[in-house]
Amino acid sequence: MKPAIGIDFGGTAVKIGLVNDRGKLLREDGFATADAHGVKGWLDAVAAALQRMGLDPNHLSRQISGMGVGVPGFVDFRRGFIHDLTNVPGWTGVSLAALLRRRFGIRAVVDNDCNAMAFGEVCYGAGRKFRHAVFLTLGTGVGGGIVLDKKVWRGAYSMAGEIGHVSIDMYGVRTKTGRGGLEEYVGIEPLVARARKLLRKRTSILPDMVQGDLSKLTPRHLAEAAAQGDSVALEVFDFMADCLATVLADVTYLLQPEAFIIGGGVSAAGKVLFEPLRRHLDERLSPFFAKLIQVLPAALGNRGGMIGAATLVLKG
Repeated sequence: MKPAIGIDFGGTAVKIGLVNDRGKLLREDGFATADAHGVKGWLDAVAAALQRMGLDPNHLSRQISGMGVGVPGFVDFRRGFIHDLTNVPGWTGVSLAALLRRRFGIRAVVDNDCNAMAFGEVCYGAGRKFRHAVFLTLGTGVGGGIVLDKKVWRGAYSMAGEIGHVSIDMYGVRTKTGRGGLEEYVGIEPLVARARKLLRKRTSILPDMVQGDLSKLTPRHLAEAAAQGDSVALEVFDFMADCLATVLADVTYLLQPEAFIIGGGVSAAGKVLFEPLRRHLDERLSPFFAKLIQVLPAALGNRGGMIGAATLVLKG
């Protein structure tokens, strides 16, 4: 089978990869999202990147099997239609799949980026041995994707898997997506804010790590401090793990996947996140369920968006 193009369309960068049917990234390129002005500008930037990768944008069908795009927003998968993109102006109501087919003359598939990453992990990454898995990405917010019987489950209207908006507090923070949603407690900003609040009354190595400027505090600092046994950082990660476990337990009882696969920048904290997450998940589940569910770090790293998007073509 010919390789496929996978495009990871992010709020700050667009990453483009050529991926073969074994999930290997053969070539890659990209551009800053802000450098592409409007939809036409974005298509032109993609064409230029493909040329830099040694491909002919005018004869792509001879070279690749298709193009998959993962985007950070709500998508109608069947139509390849973008309802709206988070933090990317000018991308409301865009029939991207049709535009790609018209521009490049190839099969084009558009999906939510977390669905793409979930599928990539199950086909080529940490979830290869599983048929049923749920993927989470931890970063600015919390994204999710569901794979059941080796197929992405998108729900009735292509928007299932929004784990970050699942409520963990019925009286919690109100947002346009609901009330008490998970990412209002475990996104980057809420985590850092929690650490700053604890530091008002506690001693910690964290202030020294940022030369006393707590506005520079990041999850990376928290992870490094937690790995050194800092009590404030450990408490923040324990809180995060318990919040995540609350939702993962609900998902386990509802869907009973074989594994949760967790990626994103915050997941790089490693055992200071995964060990309390495992403990809290076991506390929230019947032993009959707990012993069957695995919690694993994602394997594809920052290539996962490109590989996952290409997988939508290669295995979809």
